[in-house]
Order: sequence, then structure tokens, then C-alpha cells
Amino acid sequence: MKKILILLALVNSAWASNAESLVGTWVGVAALVVFVIGYYFIAAEEHYHINKAKPALFIGTFIFILIGFYYLMNGLDTKPLQNEIEHLVLEIAGILFFLLVAMTYIEALIERRVFDTLKYNLISKGYSYKKLFWLTGIIGFFLSPIADNLTTALILSTVLITIERKNTKFLIPAAVNVVVAANAGGAWSPFGDITTLMAWTAGKGSFVDFLFLFPASIVGWVITALLLSRFVPNDKPVFDAKNEPKVTILKGGKIIIGLGIFTIFCAIMSHQLFHLPAMWGMMFGFSLLQIYSYIHKKKHNEDIEVFKSLSKIENDTLLFFFGILAAVGSLHFIGYLALAANLYDIAGATTVNIGVGFLSAIVDNIPVMSAVLKTNPDMGLDQWMLVTLAAGIGGSMISFGSAAGVGVMGKLRGIYTFTAHIKYAWTIIIGYFASMGVWYVQYEILGFYLKG
Repeated sequence: MKKILILLALVNSAWASNAESLVGTWVGVAALVVFVIGYYFIAAEEHYHINKAKPALFIGTFIFILIGFYYLMNGLDTKPLQNEIEHLVLEIAGILFFLLVAMTYIEALIERRVFDTLKYNLISKGYSYKKLFWLTGIIGFFLSPIADNLTTALILSTVLITIERKNTKFLIPAAVNVVVAANAGGAWSPFGDITTLMAWTAGKGSFVDFLFLFPASIVGWVITALLLSRFVPNDKPVFDAKNEPKVTILKGGKIIIGLGIFTIFCAIMSHQLFHLPAMWGMMFGFSLLQIYSYIHKKKHNEDIEVFKSLSKIENDTLLFFFGILAAVGSLHFIGYLALAANLYDIAGATTVNIGVGFLSAIVDNIPVMSAVLKTNPDMGLDQWMLVTLAAGIGGSMISFGSAAGVGVMGKLRGIYTFTAHIKYAWTIIIGYFASMGVWYVQYEILGFYLKG
């Protein structure tokens, strides 16, 4: 009861002290109602068969239009609103251009049959279900830091359905494992997940700082995988070599892999050394891909159509990111996130940041991480790494809590469902707390991280 009274006092104080807060106005109430209704349709995407980009884009743009009307009706100077929008556009553009290049490279690799070759190599070796379970998990954990967790999950879920279409005793635990591995792998790389990318571009840690999350990430995933592997059958899938023609990487595929790695290197260096947006290095890498496609055509008389790859990227995903980041930005401008910051004063940073992981599972980790960054509580590097870790891996607890989970649900429709995932959620929760424990020992007891 005492804590509730303190919270109310702090909320009242923050509300009263912020002269520019719109929380108590009609536009503040309307914005919150629009956000909640819009987010309901985002969360219920499967039920209403509406792509989540549509309601996200609507609420992200409409709330700011409402704010504009409020300023106009009250004769207020719109300069603060203009400055907020300009800052938000710059922030979102950096993330979208980064993802645009990453997705284009992935599509180019798909066109060169790089991932088809991976699928063939896995299913043609005669591995048991249990070995395939571990191989796809390991690939997911180490591919995600480079290709991002959503792309990794989509690729490996396609591999799973190629290996076996009916044996749910293998497919469901393997799908859960891929989601957990992709999210855990993305948590220790600045571009392995949108949440880590957001934290990195916001300057909450250097590139190397995120690598120190590797122990916590891998321990949590391995513990979950060990528990899940107990439910995977020991027999082997059927593979008919006569009906499965051999697949190899097309000409230029290996060079594009090298260019992709170099592009990521350029993104890191441009951000760390020159303090340019990471997307600048990515766009330079995109120009290299275009130049190589020209050279390849001249040399082999074969097109690697970069803009065709660009046309195949998931634009709905990019629009969803734009909409949801704009929506969170609108709530920040109105003043709601300033009120939420008081939780850090009451419960303490460690407790709140661990709780962010559970909230990420329910709401989705992208808007949660965006809200934390907009709130910008006064925390040290250790706590910023904790909230990044928690948001990154916490979304695995529920099937729709992360982009990776939603992607796998789409690929394994009717097999990997909310109900099927929940059956194994306890293994993920155990792994989550294991990760939190490793973080605590590493950061708070041993102090093993860069302290600036």
C-alpha cells in the first residue's frame, strides 16, 4: 500500500511539474485510446487476418495528426511538434535503411540458392531428429547475430518443414528451439534484433559492449534446448535421394556472402570510428552489391538483379517498425513515458529491467524497448545491457512475443501455434532466469564488462 501511495505521489509530481505534458488533456486521453485499440488489432493479427503493419501505421501517424489539431485549436506554437517529428524521422530512417540493406542481401543469397543448399545438406546427411534439432538450433544462434532473428527464424522454419511435414513430436520442439536460439543469438549482436539495433544506435553501448552478453545468451538457450531435446524423437526422417536433386550455390553466391560480411564490418566501423549512423556503412555495402552485380553480368552474362531482390523484401515488416516506433514516439511527446519512468525509482532498475522481458512476451519486444529508450532512465551500462538482454530473449516466452515467433507461426501454420508453444514455455522461463543469473554474476559480482 505504501508503494502505491508513493507511486501516486510521484505520478502527480511528474504530471504537475511538466508544463508541456498533454496527459491530462482530451488529446492525451484520445491518443491513449487510439493506441490501445490499435495495439489490440496488432496483437490479434491472426484472428482478424489483418497484417499488423496496417494498424501500426495508422496509430503511428494518426496520433500525431491529433496532436497537430490540438495545437492548432489552442493557438500553440507547433515548433516543438515539428522538432519531435524531425528527430523521430531521423531515428526511424536509420533503422529502416539498415534493415532495407540487410533484407536485400538476404534475398540476394536466397536467389543464389545459398539457403536451399543449406537445407539440402542438412536433410541429405541422414541425421536423426535429435541431431537436426541441435544443428538447426546452433545455426540459429550463430546466424541470427548476422542475418537478424526474424530472417534466421524464417529460413530455419522452412528447413524444418522441408525435413518433416507431419511429425509434430519433432516439429514443435524444434520450432520452439529455433525461435529461442534466434532471439538469444540476436541479443548479443547490435544488429541481431531490432531491440539491440535500437539500443546500439541510441548510443547505450558500443559494438563490443553487446558482445559481453554472449555468456548470458548462450547459457539461457542451451538450458532451454537441453530441456526441449528430451521431447524430440530419436529416429530419422525419410530421405529419398532419387526424388531430391542435389542443390548447390549458384555462381556469385559465395562472393555475396563475403560482401555481406564486409558490409556489416563497414556499418560497425562507420558507427564506432566516425560516429556516423550504422546505416551509412550498410548503404555503402549496398552500393558494392550493385557494382558486383554489374561485374558479374559482364563476366558471366547472367543477371544478379539487386533491385529484384529489393522488391522481394518484407515491406510490411518495415512499415510495422515505422508505425510502432512513431506510435511510441507520440506517447513520449504527450508525456506518458515520463510517468512510466517513475517505476525505476520505486522498484529499482534490476527488477524493472527483468520485468521488461515478461512484458516483451505479452506486448512484443520492439515497442517495449522503444518505450524504455524514450523514457531514458538514468542507468549505467550494466543495466542498459540487462534491459537489452531481457527484451531480446523475453519475447521467446510467448509465440507472438517476438518477430521470430510470429514468422515461424506463419511458416508452420497449424503446427506451431500459441497453444503448442505454451506447452513448452516453462523450458524458456527456466532458460530466461538462467540468463538473468549469468548476467548478475558477470556484471554485478565479477564486473566482467567494459566500464568505459
